[in-house]
Amino acid sequence: MTVTRSGFVALAGRPNVGKSTFVNAVVGEKVAIVSEKPQTTRRAIRGVHQSEDVQLVLVDLPGVQRPRDALTARMAKRVQQELEGADAALLMLNGEQGIGPGDRFIARALAGAGTATTIAVNKIDRLSQGALLEALTGAAGLELDAEVFPISARSGVGVAELIAHLGGMLPEGPFMFEAQSTSDQPEEQLVAELIREAAIRRTFQEVPHAVEVVVEEIERPRAGSGRAIVVRALVWVETSSQKRILVGAKGEMIKAIGIAARKELERALGGHVHLELSVRVRRDWRADESLLDRLGIS
Repeated sequence: MTVTRSGFVALAGRPNVGKSTFVNAVVGEKVAIVSEKPQTTRRAIRGVHQSEDVQLVLVDLPGVQRPRDALTARMAKRVQQELEGADAALLMLNGEQGIGPGDRFIARALAGAGTATTIAVNKIDRLSQGALLEALTGAAGLELDAEVFPISARSGVGVAELIAHLGGMLPEGPFMFEAQSTSDQPEEQLVAELIREAAIRRTFQEVPHAVEVVVEEIERPRAGSGRAIVVRALVWVETSSQKRILVGAKGEMIKAIGIAARKELERALGGHVHLELSVRVRRDWRADESLLDRLGIS
């Protein structure tokens, strides 16, 4: 009889270290949106990787940062909750940036939590040999009893070895997700996130942080009708000036966002998509506790 292992591995790290890219690479499809901008990940996103005897559930956490409003306070709280409930943790570092105060703060928090931790130094494909050695030395010097793995989530270098190591850290037990499952994310949330990704990749300054997407409807046609899947969504911002930026001159920006988002939605939903976007001003939504409840950011 085959002994199986399954469990949750929480991914901790500063914003923009490559956690979402890593989750998508391991899962084999896009379950977490990716951007170079901080605050891209707002919810804990679970991606499922399964082999014959191991089911590894990677929990992509929001980047650890000092809370500035109700939204970021909830994100910080979610990080703590997920770490406490995880079977193991993976601290991901950005090899290009070196070890900073934020990395040391997270390492101390992980050490205090007592969760078995592994360290991954990401983006090694962009490093010289000297810079790689410096990054690995810095990672090994953190206050953690943890093995260090050099990886590139983008190219896949070192990822298989890291996944094998993480699988060995999990407890014995039955699989928690059905075969072929890649995430527990509801379809509406994935759709909203893919639209938000298209918006934040095309905007600058404060606009990406103020953008949220709410899916009003996903209308699937009758099988064989040849009609498109209709997606209707609201794109929220906090000020009229942000709305003007997001809409753009003669609607060019929101049109470009829609075109980019539709390509991702067609891949995710498995059919031709007709996307209807409306931009609305919802002032100070990031500080509205009841609204954050409705958005599922807890």
